[in-house]
Amino acid sequence: MGNPEYKKGKKMACSNNILRFISLKSGPDFLYNVCLTIISCCWVVNAGAQNLHGCYTCDVETLSRAKPDTIRQPAGKFCLSTATLLLSELTPWAVDHYIRHVDYANISMKTIGDNVNPKSWSWDGDGFTTNQFGHPYHGSYFFNSFRANGYNFWQSAAASFAGSYIWETVAENQAPAPNDFINTGFGGSILGEMTHRIANKIINNRATGLKRQVSEIAAFLINPVNGFSRLADGRWGRLLPNAPNRDTSAVLTEFDLGVRKLISKNEKESSGLYAHIRLIYGSAFEKYTSPFSHIYINAEFGKDDSSKLNILSVYGSIAGWQSRSMKKKSQVLLLTANYDYIRNSAFFYSAQSLKYNFYTSLLKTRRVKIKSIAGTGWIVLAAVPDRYGHEERFYDYCTGANVNGLVNTDVLGRFLFNASFRGSWLKSVDGTKSTYVLATLTGEVGLRVFGTFFICGEAGYATLRGSYKEFDPVNKKYAYLRLSLRYNLF
Repeated sequence: MGNPEYKKGKKMACSNNILRFISLKSGPDFLYNVCLTIISCCWVVNAGAQNLHGCYTCDVETLSRAKPDTIRQPAGKFCLSTATLLLSELTPWAVDHYIRHVDYANISMKTIGDNVNPKSWSWDGDGFTTNQFGHPYHGSYFFNSFRANGYNFWQSAAASFAGSYIWETVAENQAPAPNDFINTGFGGSILGEMTHRIANKIINNRATGLKRQVSEIAAFLINPVNGFSRLADGRWGRLLPNAPNRDTSAVLTEFDLGVRKLISKNEKESSGLYAHIRLIYGSAFEKYTSPFSHIYINAEFGKDDSSKLNILSVYGSIAGWQSRSMKKKSQVLLLTANYDYIRNSAFFYSAQSLKYNFYTSLLKTRRVKIKSIAGTGWIVLAAVPDRYGHEERFYDYCTGANVNGLVNTDVLGRFLFNASFRGSWLKSVDGTKSTYVLATLTGEVGLRVFGTFFICGEAGYATLRGSYKEFDPVNKKYAYLRLSLRYNLF
């Protein structure tokens, strides 16, 4: 048990630092004082970590004797969480203000006062990559400021939106943008939980030596905020008991390396090398009441297209239901949070959505396994290219609905057949008055050649049609062929 007087002193120190931060003004002293605040909070937490959490003082002998249900999970650490969130706000602002000298980082009490007025909010005109990838990635730092320090998914999601609001109203002199608030808060929660689970899956607190340090560094690269928190409270590299509820979910990772040919109606044909990674974390049929117990990650890279990152899709379950009859039929209904980023030579597209996905094991014998997914949901916010442009932005913000379907067939563990369809209907909420229909269809075959190596071939087709109230319609098409060597890692 911790010392009550120490706990009281710790709370007073934390409160004083927070009050001190609130009283700060912009200028050179702003950076100096905030850094002192962050360092003070981290020092307080680090000094009390062993006293407050007995598991941090376990030696090897105690660890070997401890029963799983006697090892306590550290509670949420508010001071370190808040300090980390503030650091995530301060660092990019300081770079923008003191190094890059960008105009929007010149903040004052007047700009803050104007921005907190709800009437000042307006959609911004920043670039596609900044808004659709940069903001969600930044939001993952806000999310993990709390997630890495003992808070659950929903509490951390609230921190992601809070961090987004602080950035929009305090760190920039531009009007707060609803698209940034949604992209940072919603997208940040999805990317944040994904990186949180993968990073912690890598680290084993019982490991020692070089293997432990390599795992710590690898986890840090995936989730820098988690690595910072482990350094700040002394967990990095220390021999500690793993939490009794440590995640034991199975992970399947597919690595593809091969060649692809791109066929676009709007651009010249091209071909070149590409790499593809698909990660399936956990089972849709297990632990489905826990947020992100099942995660699907799909990423594709190549130099022959319009950008090096062509696809990044992250889907995570946030709730699930399974009746008795569904359980007998190997069926489950999942509500998923989804992030999509697509950029190819024909068009770019990014969206964040909520979907209901119905998973079914249609056939499961020793020789043949067939699985299917059917889903539909709400596209919360999507960015869709607009040929005619909207002020300084060449894409529209839209909302809408989508449907998806997938059939996966495995014969003898040697032959693979996959087919998928996705369709979206979108209506602009900011930009040129328009509606869009996006449809994609893919088919894949695979043959296991030895071990877990497969030769795979895939064909895909996508079309994006835009209908405008005052302009001619636009129809963009994109097709591809791929041949790759795949390695499955279980």
